[in-house]
This record gives sequence, structure tokens and C-alpha cells, in this order.
Amino acid sequence: MNKQQIIDEAEHTLYKTYNRYPVVFDHGKGVHLYDSDGQEYLDFGAGIAVMGLGYDDEEYKEALKDQIDKLLHVSNLFYNQPSVEAGEKLLKVSGMDRVFFTNSGTEAIEGALKIAIRHAYNKTGSHDHEIIAMKNSFHGRSLGALSVTGNDHYQEPFKPLLPGIRFAEFNNLDSVKALVNEKTCAILMETIQGEGGIYPASEEFLKGVRKLCDDNGILLMLDEIQCGMGRSGKMFAWQWYDVVPDVMTVAKALGNGVPIGAFLAKGEAAAAMVPGDHGTTYGGNPFVTAAASRVLDIFEKRDIPGHAAEIGEYLKEKLEELKSRCSLIADCRGKGLIQGVELTVPAGPVVTKALLEEKLVLITAGEKIIRFVPPLVIEKEDVDEMIKRLEKALMN
Repeated sequence: MNKQQIIDEAEHTLYKTYNRYPVVFDHGKGVHLYDSDGQEYLDFGAGIAVMGLGYDDEEYKEALKDQIDKLLHVSNLFYNQPSVEAGEKLLKVSGMDRVFFTNSGTEAIEGALKIAIRHAYNKTGSHDHEIIAMKNSFHGRSLGALSVTGNDHYQEPFKPLLPGIRFAEFNNLDSVKALVNEKTCAILMETIQGEGGIYPASEEFLKGVRKLCDDNGILLMLDEIQCGMGRSGKMFAWQWYDVVPDVMTVAKALGNGVPIGAFLAKGEAAAAMVPGDHGTTYGGNPFVTAAASRVLDIFEKRDIPGHAAEIGEYLKEKLEELKSRCSLIADCRGKGLIQGVELTVPAGPVVTKALLEEKLVLITAGEKIIRFVPPLVIEKEDVDEMIKRLEKALMN
């Protein structure tokens, strides 16, 4: 099929829940994508922060090919070596005590919510508990994840959602304190808000919430699905703050394109659930965990987080320089290789123009923010080229 035939067939066949761009990508190499017509694109979206190692990494592909020749799936009724190896490596880099592998970030959030509720039930025997989440947050599309997503636009068509969810203002400690009561069992937040506009937690706020949780017997749950796995310049963004969560979620770059997520817990939270409390058919199967295991190996061997920190500083510097030249840019913010540029105009048309005219892949985060979440293996020359293409999309 040619490009238009593929697009027409997709519009006829696939459920219409996405407004897709009129591009059919065929393959990738390094930090570039190639469409069905052979045109090259510079990728600063990484499949929404997924392709941390970029495309066509030989060492990563080798792990997938080897596992395909052995075993893809057996279910969680049995043990398999790749899941154990991936679990050990993930616990080592996170300092957590237990891990449960899921198929996605949304499923990881569902598991984290169940830990919070189960932990509270174990302590009190009561079902009357509350979870504090943050306004302007995003945690996923399932009903449970939507319940803790602080955005009415996503929630409204699907109400009523889970009861007992209260929303505080991100980076406003007093607003969190005002919601804490004897029913509060957990506080959930993204360490760096992604979809909400690329807002890192302030050190004062995150440390203050950690103390609030400690003082009141509340679980601190950090969503690292987008900002984790080296993107901020450390393996997990919370490691910048000298704060450790009780529960955390991770996905996206953990599998470098293979669908895998995980929720991890420490201390009492790690022992909250018992056999029968949670399950998954595909989660943690040999194929996806072999991929994750190799990703974790590569991250350590090549110091991917350190590289993200170095190139992230360069990206931030170049975005600030572009801001000084372009009146459409109101603000730049972020950490490592999760950066955002806030415009004075809607970001959607700019991102579309960059894609179609400049062959630059970008994504938005809210109405006026361009989100930069490139493969973590980009180099300074890729940043320079991106700035050239973005400036043309903004100026012309």
C-alpha cells in the first residue's frame, strides 16, 4: 500500500480516538525516523519519551532476537529467568524492595493505587480512605488513572470516577497540608509534571510532602513514567531531591519500544498485597523483561543518565538562546532531556508545521507548550539541527 492507502485504511479500520498527522513512518535509525516515501525526520519526541536508546540499536535488538528464539510467554503461573534478572536490576537502581511488571504506565498507576488502598485497609480494616493527587497532572486513561488525573477535560465524559480523590496544587505545600486528614492514605504526584506543561517539583515542595507523609503515616507515590529512566539526568527524577518514595511507577523508556511498565514499593508498602490481590496475563513475560533487562544493562554501561544530564543542559541553553531571538517563546523550563517551551500562541500549529515542512518531530504538552523528550542518545549536533528547524517553524 502507498502512503494514502495506509492512511485511508487506518481511518476506516482503527478506532477514531487519535487525531493523527498525515505521515506514515516506516523505520528508524539512531535519532532519525524515515517515512514511507523515504524522507528523513529528526525525532525529538521519541514515541512520547519511549525510545530512550533511539532506533535500531544493535545491542538492544540482539537481546530481543535471542529471546524470540527461546520463549515469548508462559504466564505468571511459572517462573522465568528474564523477569527475575530485570527485576533485580530495577530494584538495584531504584532502591525499592519489590517490583511488579505491567504492560503499560497506566497499568502501573492502577497497581500503585491498589497498593495504597490495600495498605490502608491492612492498617485500619476500613474502606473509607482518601488519596491526594495534583491538579494539572496526568497519570493515564483507564478509569482509575483518570480518577487521579487533575484535568477536567480528560475526566468529564467518564464520571463518576473513583471516590475519595482530592486535588492539591502542585508545588504548593500548604494546599497539600490543607487536604490531609485521618482518611488520607497516600499522596500521588509526578516528580516532573509532563502532560501538564513540564513543571519540575521544587525541592522545598517534594521534601515537604515527604515529611508530611512521614509525620502522618501516609504513602508517598511518585509517577516516574515519563520523567524516569534517565530522562532527567538521573535514573529517576526523585534522586535529584534526596527523597525516596514508598511507591513509584515506571514505563516508557524501560522497554525502549516494547510495551512494559512496573510499579515498585518499599517497606510496608512492599508487603501490602498478598497472592490473589493483583495479576496480569502478559505482564513480566520473558520477551518484554529480556528487553528491559538489556535496556538497564545499556543504561549502566553507557551512562545514559549522565549523557542526558550533559546534553540536557546544552538543550536548555540553546532553547533559552532561541527564546531571546523569538518573541513567540514566553518561557523555557525542564530538567535534563525533558524540556518544555511555552509559547504565546497555540503550540499545535507550530508542531504540525515543524513536522510537515521542516521534518522535525515534536509533541505538545497542553495548549501552548512544546515538549522536548528526544531519544536520550542525542548529541549536541542534533540539538543544533533541531534549533535550526524549530526556528524556521516559529519565524516563517
